[in-house]
Amino acid sequence: MKILTNFNLSIVCCGILLFASCAKEKGYNTVPPEKSAWHKATTESTVGVSENFDSGTKGSYATGGVTLSSGSWTFTDALLGNLSNDVKNGTQAARVRNSGKLTMNFDNPNGAGTVTVQHAKFGSDGNSTWQLWYSTNGGSNYTQTGSTITTSANTLQAATFTVNVAGNIRFEIRKTDGASSRIDFDDFIINNYGTTDTTGTGTGKGKKFLFDATKAETAGNADWVIDEDNSIPQRFPTPAQSGITASTAETYWTGAISSWGIALVKTGNTVETLPSGTALTYGNTSNPQDLANYDVFVVDEPNILFTAAEKTAILNFVSHGGGLFMISDHTMSDRNNDGYDSPAIWNDLMTNNSVQNNPFGFSIDLTNISEITTNVLTNSSSNPILNGSQGSVSKLEFNNGATITINPATNASVQGLIWQGGYAQGNTHLMSASSTFGSGRIYVVTDSSPMDDGTGAPGNNLYVSWPLYSHAALFMNASLWLAKLQ
Repeated sequence: MKILTNFNLSIVCCGILLFASCAKEKGYNTVPPEKSAWHKATTESTVGVSENFDSGTKGSYATGGVTLSSGSWTFTDALLGNLSNDVKNGTQAARVRNSGKLTMNFDNPNGAGTVTVQHAKFGSDGNSTWQLWYSTNGGSNYTQTGSTITTSANTLQAATFTVNVAGNIRFEIRKTDGASSRIDFDDFIINNYGTTDTTGTGTGKGKKFLFDATKAETAGNADWVIDEDNSIPQRFPTPAQSGITASTAETYWTGAISSWGIALVKTGNTVETLPSGTALTYGNTSNPQDLANYDVFVVDEPNILFTAAEKTAILNFVSHGGGLFMISDHTMSDRNNDGYDSPAIWNDLMTNNSVQNNPFGFSIDLTNISEITTNVLTNSSSNPILNGSQGSVSKLEFNNGATITINPATNASVQGLIWQGGYAQGNTHLMSASSTFGSGRIYVVTDSSPMDDGTGAPGNNLYVSWPLYSHAALFMNASLWLAKLQ
């Protein structure tokens, strides 16, 4: 990390300051249904599967198959309802009770970008909860997408899940509360992977990356955002990312990590910022920037502690399949002078939460190192982060960063990637690592300098590091791995 605080200045020599390149500095939305919009969607080529449950006959809750217009489904504790109390568009809806399920017995070969399902309470029944699950191996195994939805309205509401999975895929709707209350489901739509614009920005053909700006990422001389207008990061960077082409320059946006954001868009993904003052949630249907709507959450050197609710949101996002890109800085790098720096903040997330102690299998050391290392994991030719689609990683430069200690005993998936020069490739002296938690993935690097592209808000001291050595390849490979694109 580039910038030194006043406290650091008293303990770090001027020579380090002269040569430091550390600037001092990835679901669902519930919306009111619009039948005309649904009819429009079902006529577009982006739709892979559209099922309105108006064909077929199934009048009992007994488990059985039913042939619908989209193909064969299995209804478990479910039927096709056409009563006046059934809430429906058309003549029928799929009515589910207890712990019932609606299961596709066929695949959509074109994957899924988003899935939209209409849902409502049957008659005067109480609230119910349900989940959407998908399988990519013909129904042998299923993975939940998004989080649990509560059905509380007597009119159809649309739940849209961002899936972004290529290849053969099928889905299962599961009622999860086990109660006798009933849910009506209608207008089930799968939009093919790679054809869905989920952001309204004209792109949206890949995965969705959310860059945090709620934790003082622009405090002091820091500038860890993809774009800012008048030094204030906004949700959507400007100019619009739909205008980015293969030749677009990094200066298209203003931010010290704008090169990273533009590179993600050039590889077919979309990016957003979570602005200061915006809620950090997971599973909140009223929050349009809920983490469930994204594939990867990027937090570059946080300088404000995460609240208990925010920690739970982040850990649940990862455990349900999200990717978390964690960037720290060196010890005593408190940009906003609130008593907490990024190593302490990340360690607090991992050790002081209501989900699981040390969930990722590593901790960030209270250290401060500067060096160029080539001590990259040996025999790493098959590692997608070190040898992925964006190139091979051979060298990493830290300018005042921390180190990492891994503990495979607490999480066997934790993997060291890059170490300080001269040290054995063991559990200490790491500069970069990866891990998994639940069905999600984590990548951590402990200096904010390497992704700095040298440009940002006026008056900030920034340094060019993104294009040096194999920095861009490392962070782009890590990004795509977190998004499950490699």
